[in-house]
Amino acid sequence: MAYEIPVTQARAELADLINRVVYGDERVVVTRHGKPLVALVSAADLRRLEELRDEQEAAQPPVISSVSSIGGAAPAGGERQRFGIAAEHRGPEVR
Repeated sequence: MAYEIPVTQARAELADLINRVVYGDERVVVTRHGKPLVALVSAADLRRLEELRDEQEAAQPPVISSVSSIGGAAPAGGERQRFGIAAEHRGPEVR
């Protein structure tokens, strides 16, 4: 469980909070009006969080390339007017 502290108190105790995180292996959640605002975590914890995020991103298929591979499918009859589309991307011209 993380130690919670209001932002006004955290300003006054920043050096102590940093020591708690670095040397006490604690996590500190700074709150505003009782709601979590930010968290102070060790550099090692941050590195692990970033590694986890990178692993998750690598495991997901790229959505943009899947959508862009659909190609030149033109919108059906009144679809452009129905959705208020004023222009469309046609891609590079082949000569």
